[in-house]
Amino acid sequence: MGTSADRSAGTGGDWTPLKLATTTYVRGLGNGGSKDRAGRVLGRHVPLLGGTHGAASSARAGTAGISRLGGLLAGLGTGQAGEAFTSLGLGHLVGQDRFTVLDELVTYIAGTGDDLDSVAARDAACDVLDEVFGDADSWEELDDVSVGREQLGTVLERFLALYVYNRVPVVAERLSRMTDPAAMRQADQEMRHIIADLVAIHLPSDPFNIDWRGPEGRSIAERAVTSTYELLTELDSEARA
Repeated sequence: MGTSADRSAGTGGDWTPLKLATTTYVRGLGNGGSKDRAGRVLGRHVPLLGGTHGAASSARAGTAGISRLGGLLAGLGTGQAGEAFTSLGLGHLVGQDRFTVLDELVTYIAGTGDDLDSVAARDAACDVLDEVFGDADSWEELDDVSVGREQLGTVLERFLALYVYNRVPVVAERLSRMTDPAAMRQADQEMRHIIADLVAIHLPSDPFNIDWRGPEGRSIAERAVTSTYELLTELDSEARA
């Protein structure tokens, strides 16, 4: 369910319309039209993060995570893992096992988890790194992992979608009250798919040559985060139409 269950729900203000939308969505599962109701929930959580601008500007772990993950993936696209790690200042990971490598990469990408924003990014990073490295376990297998141009964009978009979902308050707590496991899975997947469909990270023709930690990489990350929250904000008004 992401990290949203860790957020304690507030009262009044922007919490009220979000809670009402979430309750309506949960009660209406299986009765048709659930995608529109799910969109209303996702649209109504943005004001709690300060509106589109506030949500984007406070997404520090997610924005930095895109830049750092982009640099890692670009390195895996142009050389072996050991070379990529060394170029990022992570040369001490060379020769280590899967658990050590992935654990430190998560911290490099998303921080130490000292706040909810970092926790949301860490959970997203865990998921995408598991996919990138697949079944690779030994250092020899890890060092042989590579990333293609199309995969780079896909992984970045998946990271952002998971991160945004993990920041949504109330939803996981409401879903956890459901007694029907199938309906719970349906709701969880529906929310994730809606966000994933909104995320788009526009990359130049050769993303491997981007300075991901520099101005270009940060600009790509910031535009992607802002665009996602702009589109999420529109979901509430679309559901009302």
